[in-house]
Amino acid sequence: MTLAVDRQNTTETTVTVAPQGIPAVAGAGLSVPLVTGGEIGYANLDHAASAPCLDAVRRAVDEFLPWYASVHRGAGFASQVSTRLYERTRDILRRFADARSTDTVVFTRNTTDSFNLLARSLPKHTSVVVFDTEHHAALLPWRGPNVRRIPTPRTRLAAVSAVDEALAECPQGPRLVVVTGASNVTGELLPVAEIAAVARRHGARIALDAAQLAPHRRISLRELDVDYVALSGHKLYAPFGAGALIGRADWLRAAQPYLAGGGATKLVTGEADDLGVVWNAGPERHEAGSPNTVGVYALGVACEQLAAHWDAVGAHEEVLLARLRKGLAAIPGCAELRLFDAPVDRVGTVSFVVDGFEPGWLAAVLSAEYGIGVRDGAFCAHVATKRLIGVAGGAGQQAVRVSLGLGSTTEHVDRLVLALRQIVARGARWEYAKQDGRWAPVGDPRELPPFCA
Repeated sequence: MTLAVDRQNTTETTVTVAPQGIPAVAGAGLSVPLVTGGEIGYANLDHAASAPCLDAVRRAVDEFLPWYASVHRGAGFASQVSTRLYERTRDILRRFADARSTDTVVFTRNTTDSFNLLARSLPKHTSVVVFDTEHHAALLPWRGPNVRRIPTPRTRLAAVSAVDEALAECPQGPRLVVVTGASNVTGELLPVAEIAAVARRHGARIALDAAQLAPHRRISLRELDVDYVALSGHKLYAPFGAGALIGRADWLRAAQPYLAGGGATKLVTGEADDLGVVWNAGPERHEAGSPNTVGVYALGVACEQLAAHWDAVGAHEEVLLARLRKGLAAIPGCAELRLFDAPVDRVGTVSFVVDGFEPGWLAAVLSAEYGIGVRDGAFCAHVATKRLIGVAGGAGQQAVRVSLGLGSTTEHVDRLVLALRQIVARGARWEYAKQDGRWAPVGDPRELPPFCA
């Protein structure tokens, strides 16, 4: 246990160490400067945007880097090591998602990349059903007259019924339902298994956006009966630029390569003005170019770490989430955003508005005066955020989002709640103004680290 002192108020704040049993993250002991003077331990409450790197991932990457080399077709021993780790990670991801033995694993950059790949791989005239409250990664890749975007109803049962009705109106032919596992705005879990059952009755496939679910809960393609799952390493404590699309191979095998280039090709023949190409049939078909071997390896290590600690991860988050929501409910004028009227299972993400306070200004004050990192805005889910703010009684189009994870502690949650109470009661201690569209302290005396120069 350590002690941090707010020199402006001369109040002592106890910083609790994350409980035993959960994987440690890099930066857990990070201190940040305050605009009012002094430093304080950084309260990272922005895991939903980008989670910190696991210590185990950082150590694994450091160990691997001297061996880093080209993958596939390399005769050197280091290339053989890199290829082994790269291909072994496909098996790790398949186990992590509890995929079928016939499912393929295509490495991508992130969830957005995965869904754009899947969108490019759909058979002609495929009908797509998607809630308009999805993250843009799952909302925007599907275009054309056969796309049906439906509003998310206020109950889970109505959400299932809405998908049922939308599929019934689709023309004959291939159909795909796209749904998120956990909302990146509210943290609420969607009824994925129930929606999948409806999709099956209509002969449709289902793609799961697990970007926000996978860092918090076990996922199982087989138990949920979904066909595809997309996830991102930067949400899974492996911030090295890798993601994955996991699922049925037939549509991906039949589609034109996502990128044309080396690695995707099995054979190129002919002359420069008349080339013939035989493309690979496996996942390499959509992995043209030199792959992100380091990122893929880091993603596999992170998935193995989480899979070995799910019970502790869940218990840690459950305590923090209950503490956070109770604290926010007691703040005057604070309203939490919710998809559903009735309480549902959820991960540790909460978005809210405070009557009379602009979200961007609140986030700037929390950062500059309290050393707290949160998110403000519409969270790449503009339709959802605007609609839910209206339901919560707010007038704007932006909110504040707090997202918990392995780098969060009870002290961080308590500091946030206390800070919001103080801000609502007496305002900020520093002057703020908009700079390039963002709120920032006027005459900010804090200096960035030397490596930013």
